Amino acid sequence: MSYEIPDTSSEKPETRNSKLGAKIIGITGGIGSGKSTVSQFIEALGFPVYDSDFWAKELVNIDENLKYRIIELLGKESYDENGKYNRKFVAENVFDNKELLLKLNQIIHPAVKIHFENWVNAQNAEFVFKETALLFELKLNESCYQSILVTADENIRIKRVMDRDGRTYREVKEIIDKQMPEVDKVKLADFVIQNNTDLESLKEFTHQVIDELKRMDL
Repeated sequence: MSYEIPDTSSEKPETRNSKLGAKIIGITGGIGSGKSTVSQFIEALGFPVYDSDFWAKELVNIDENLKYRIIELLGKESYDENGKYNRKFVAENVFDNKELLLKLNQIIHPAVKIHFENWVNAQNAEFVFKETALLFELKLNESCYQSILVTADENIRIKRVMDRDGRTYREVKEIIDKQMPEVDKVKLADFVIQNNTDLESLKEFTHQVIDELKRMDL
């Protein structure tokens, strides 16, 4: 395992800083990469971390405007008899339909963006971290001070997800194949953490990245 700092741009970090008060550090990685574990290590160091995927799942249940627009797009079955988001139904409908997935994302992502901005403004920290699977796909890295990519060999990622979620090899491979290729993400990332071994090594390299961020800010 290692971490790398590729020369991705001649742009100085401050020119990519958010217009919000704190410096936003993006954390991303494909399924099974370990990005959520890195986020946990960073949170344990006392830094605020916003989990975009978690809040997207929450907002579709608590934001009435989102509910209305999702039902308008996908039908009443998008929510169950208790008014809860029917994740299985939605996933089955958008997984192989790029146009429908795009329309769904155009409903959900702006709501998450507003929620995130309000969250950032409520923090009292120089650095805040945003964990999101789609950091580069949605060009969210452009409003980040720096970005961290967590990656691992594909066979390791597949095994992790199979063990964690009980999915088949084919199911995990289909998900990975629909995500942005790791080689493209590496070119865009400011820091790359390779997570191919154990948790202690992952923690050590996460701490090294944080130390480097602090030095950059001096």
